[in-house]
Amino acid sequence: MSSTSPNSSKLDVNLFLTLPVSSAGPGPFEALKLEERGIHLIQLLLTCANHTSSGNLHHANACLCQILLLALVSCDPMQRLAAQFAYALASRLSKLWPGLYKALSHIQRFKSTKGDRASWTLVQAMPEERVIHIVDLGSGDPKLWVPFMQSFALMDHGPYLKITCVNNNKVVLENLGIRLVKEAESLDMPVQFNHVNVSLRDLATDMLKIRSGEALAMVSILSLHVLLAEDDYAHFGFGGSKGNGMKDCKQMAKFLAMVWSMSPKVFLSIEQEADHNLNRLVDRFVKGLHYYSAIFDSLDVNYGSVSSEERLAAEEMFGREIEHIVACVGMEREERHERYVRWMVRFGRARLKTVLLWNEAIDGYKIMNDKACMMICWHERPLFAVSAWTC
Repeated sequence: MSSTSPNSSKLDVNLFLTLPVSSAGPGPFEALKLEERGIHLIQLLLTCANHTSSGNLHHANACLCQILLLALVSCDPMQRLAAQFAYALASRLSKLWPGLYKALSHIQRFKSTKGDRASWTLVQAMPEERVIHIVDLGSGDPKLWVPFMQSFALMDHGPYLKITCVNNNKVVLENLGIRLVKEAESLDMPVQFNHVNVSLRDLATDMLKIRSGEALAMVSILSLHVLLAEDDYAHFGFGGSKGNGMKDCKQMAKFLAMVWSMSPKVFLSIEQEADHNLNRLVDRFVKGLHYYSAIFDSLDVNYGSVSSEERLAAEEMFGREIEHIVACVGMEREERHERYVRWMVRFGRARLKTVLLWNEAIDGYKIMNDKACMMICWHERPLFAVSAWTC
């Protein structure tokens, strides 16, 4: 299959802009205006993506060299975003040499969540329960559970808490357990922590040790979409099946049926509001550029242009997502984000019903309601969909 030109009319997006002839000419990148730099980087990224898809290592490498000279992680949002997409393209190229890819894949990245918002929703949903069993489906983040514990500790007669974390990373589970035990001691409140060291795909009901009389709440923060991963057609090009419609995933249906059988009082889901579960790499790449451009702009405004631990941790997390979307194929490509309208259909088929959410302002972001879902938006662009469900 021939590679697609970056100026092809088939890619009907507003990314293919050209610089005015008189603006820069052959001069250095630094002479360009900020907006022109962003356009130039996008053109380089799309050219590199086309060379990557056709397996043209020489030309792809030349593009990557230019991109990485221009895209510094400490500069403006577009440059930092370009650095993450360049890393993803390099990772995809490295898979042509399995030994090299496996060596590079040992580099670990951090993950963070909007835990305080989730904890507030759970507190509101179960204000008078005596025994509350929370199941964390994959996050393993103390930032989710410490505020939750602190909220109940303020009550005169707070509930007995059981927190079960499901995660296939044993180190994450051990660190979370230590942190929660320490927090429980400082709050002088009874908390039982259980860990289940498996992936969501391998989770079974009996592993959670749910007891009669417990008010069960389940929380999935940026995790549920991994169940959409399928061993689909693996290829390095932009081609492949054009079927980008909603996929009937048996693994997801099985998981949601299991959730329904446990009758949770609330199932809280936070997912990326994006279309990245697409067969064709070019579609994922272009949609990813649009989506993560908004993400990086929001991080730059909310954290400032100066490097900070919080901003760097967030950008590393999103960089990992970009790598999965661009570089991974088949079951390995777990970042299969879909829009809320599709999640609503899946939850409905599983006989789960929506629960109204309490709207809460989030500094720097716009909140919109859509079909019993709370959208966290950057200006008018939805970034994350927050929804709650019950039986």
